[in-house]
Amino acid sequence: MAILYALVARGSVVLAEFSATSTNASAIARQILEKIPGNNDTHVSYSQDRYIFHVKRTDALTVLCMADETAGRRIPFAFLEDIHQRFARNYGRAVISARAYAMNDEFSRVLSQQMEYYSSDPNADRINRLKGEMSQVRNVMIENIDKVLERGDRLELLVDKTANMQGNTFRFRKQARRFRNTVWWRNVKLTAGLVLLLLVIVYVVLAFVCHGLTLPTCLK
Repeated sequence: MAILYALVARGSVVLAEFSATSTNASAIARQILEKIPGNNDTHVSYSQDRYIFHVKRTDALTVLCMADETAGRRIPFAFLEDIHQRFARNYGRAVISARAYAMNDEFSRVLSQQMEYYSSDPNADRINRLKGEMSQVRNVMIENIDKVLERGDRLELLVDKTANMQGNTFRFRKQARRFRNTVWWRNVKLTAGLVLLLLVIVYVVLAFVCHGLTLPTCLK
């Protein structure tokens, strides 16, 4: 899975989060939230091992995700933009005074669904390219996490690769099942079309033959 962890926060107060695998990314994400410099809107990425923490802060609302480095930057930031819009639209000004995890029960499901979508559905990247809304991502530099965390404070990132592999297997089976269903429906439609075409041909032939005969002969 390309995106393994995500959260939404106001400052350092986490309002909702979800992890697709067993990992301590949550603890590292909190360290990043506390250390991000300034209060201005920002797009920034920090690398640790094979994973990258992508951060988008807009209007004091911070959305963060941890993704495999192979995911690049465009898809994770498209995910963050999507999550930011959904969260702001759903909760509005309630975000200003919300307590920690106030939206977690409801919004963690949204995080899970969108993480799955942006990690496995090719339409996610295709739609993003068509919109052309992520041009600013090209300017986002991926810095080592030591830039924001002191080396002595930095936690070792732990990711359960077995759980991740199981998730990949599940998605592969799901995609294979979807492909088989698509092929089956295509065959059904093709067969129905051929049957309909055959019936039309038979009808035309019978009508032509009947028209060529005399009425008494046709009635017989």
